[in-house]
Amino acid sequence: MSDDLLFDRQHLWHPYSSMSKPLPMYKVQSASGVRIKLEDGRELIDGMASWWSVIHGYRNPVLDEAIKDQLDNMAHVMFGGLTHQPAIDLGRKLVALTPEPLQHVFYADSGSVSVEVAIKMAVQYWQSQGKPEKNQLLGFMHGYHGDTFAAMSVTDPVNGMHHLFNRVLPQHLFAAAPATPFGEACQPEDLAEVRKMLEKHSHELAAIIIEPIVQGAGGMRFYSADYLKQLRGLCDEYKVLLICDEIATGFGRSGELFACNHAGISPDIMCLGKALTGGYMSFAATLCTREVAMGISEGEAGVFMHGPTFMANPLACSVANASIQLLLDNDWCSNIRRIESLLKEHLLPAVELVPVSSARVLGAIGVIEMAEPVDMAVMQPALVDAGVWVRPFGKLVYIMPPYIISDEDLATLCHSIRSVIEKVYKL
Repeated sequence: MSDDLLFDRQHLWHPYSSMSKPLPMYKVQSASGVRIKLEDGRELIDGMASWWSVIHGYRNPVLDEAIKDQLDNMAHVMFGGLTHQPAIDLGRKLVALTPEPLQHVFYADSGSVSVEVAIKMAVQYWQSQGKPEKNQLLGFMHGYHGDTFAAMSVTDPVNGMHHLFNRVLPQHLFAAAPATPFGEACQPEDLAEVRKMLEKHSHELAAIIIEPIVQGAGGMRFYSADYLKQLRGLCDEYKVLLICDEIATGFGRSGELFACNHAGISPDIMCLGKALTGGYMSFAATLCTREVAMGISEGEAGVFMHGPTFMANPLACSVANASIQLLLDNDWCSNIRRIESLLKEHLLPAVELVPVSSARVLGAIGVIEMAEPVDMAVMQPALVDAGVWVRPFGKLVYIMPPYIISDEDLATLCHSIRSVIEKVYKL
């Protein structure tokens, strides 16, 4: 082990890692296109798009140029009392692309912070309406919304990653995860529990928060668009706001530009992140309707009570503008259909393997679910040895590749995963 990797092992935290029992770590020298080059010379086909964000691949010349051009003007300037063209241009794009009722944009630092902002918006809205008792949230089992405290509080408290903090987190309500599979219509009983909870608790509920169509880190579950449509109707009926967390699904990943488009609905508040900057910088946005924005602004405080130091960072806004335009200019919809078709052809057959309990595909998301949790200490090195970068978690071996991946590389990625499963499980 090199001195650098030894220092890393002894001193640097990595996501969800142990300092006493660290997993293998690989030092990256560079990345380009869909390939990650390790310091030891090996190249890996990237199946993760760096946690679903690098949709245009690494070192994309258009995004590189956007960053360089903005540097000639300024890297950052405070957003309090000042504004700038990249923020204005990005706002125009987001308002134009998202569902029509979403007219107001709040820029934040990361996906988790955008969820914090969404929750604060919902609570402050009802406070401004003279209903401070409406300060609870309703989330869903298998839901995941981030690692900061308010985001953790609306993440599945039993099966999620944050149960250790339950005693210090705000206590919210949770309904069973949507069970109707994607592509199927809901029956009234499918939302009976949610309706019952709204009947009992709507007087104290500020909002329902949900990941539209795809429950991500809580299990990579795909559910019915009709469920989401009916949920929107229930929120209207019981006068509860709807927050859609599109951090993982935004910008085409599910096959629609935004996953809520599958249901033809608009939330009252929407969270965006990850692919917003093409994976170049940590950045996010929370959008809301005019009703929510004016309700907050005309209330007791007269302002929305949030303001990050790096809000609307010009570098991040510039690269986000370039990333969105690149997506729109390259027939993203046909491209996602291409990826979806190839995933169905090359990944779904893995369901035949004995250790696999199920396999599923939606848009540019491919999931193999194992019968038992994956041994990361064994599986991860085997995947690297096979020339692919895939980061399993729990029972899931899944891929969300960059959109620029070629047919050949995607086929190789899928077949490599299957061969590793066969090797690890000695099939």
